[in-house]
Amino acid sequence: MESFLSLLHQNLLDTSYVEIFAVFFGLLSVWYARNENIWVYPTGLINVGLYVYIFFGTKLYANMGINFYFVIMSIYGWYNWARVDENKKHIPISRCTRKEHLQNIAIFTISFVALYFLLKNKTDSKFPIGDSFTSALYIVGMWLQTRKKIENWYFWIIGDLLAIPLCIYSGLIFSGLQYAVFLIIAISGYIEWKKKLIVNEDGINNPISKSLNA
Repeated sequence: MESFLSLLHQNLLDTSYVEIFAVFFGLLSVWYARNENIWVYPTGLINVGLYVYIFFGTKLYANMGINFYFVIMSIYGWYNWARVDENKKHIPISRCTRKEHLQNIAIFTISFVALYFLLKNKTDSKFPIGDSFTSALYIVGMWLQTRKKIENWYFWIIGDLLAIPLCIYSGLIFSGLQYAVFLIIAISGYIEWKKKLIVNEDGINNPISKSLNA
């Protein structure tokens, strides 16, 4: 235990300013996501841009590549959350349909297999299974987040649980601590979105009640 704490202390001292800034904006982004705030995307763009550089240096290539994907999805999510319909309303939090669940499973499976094959055979990745598995989870999670599907939190929570030891074993102790905080916020985010979802569904299923509360 003492040796672990000593290693933790030394790694914290060795943490670069780039990683510190990346963690700061990452925490901001997840907090904004928890509160269904559109600032999740501009802060997230800064975070993922910095992590492209960080993960390249630590040879976590799948996680580096996933951050390029996050850039594209952040731009799309920013647009999707900002747009309004003919009633001047933003898209609401909703659940995935059965068809969407099957699509999510397919996207995850294809992403994991493709990334693992690439990392195992084409790179010097240190942890090809863990790297590709967490990346596949985040691919689906990010896609669902842009569409305000509550299931996005399932993928973030599982991914964060796995990313904590992955970062620690890669020497990114500060980032590992970040993912631990991400995990807590993600659980809190799921609870918060669940409350809003229930309100949305109650309004849809009980239009008379909705009109009385308007």
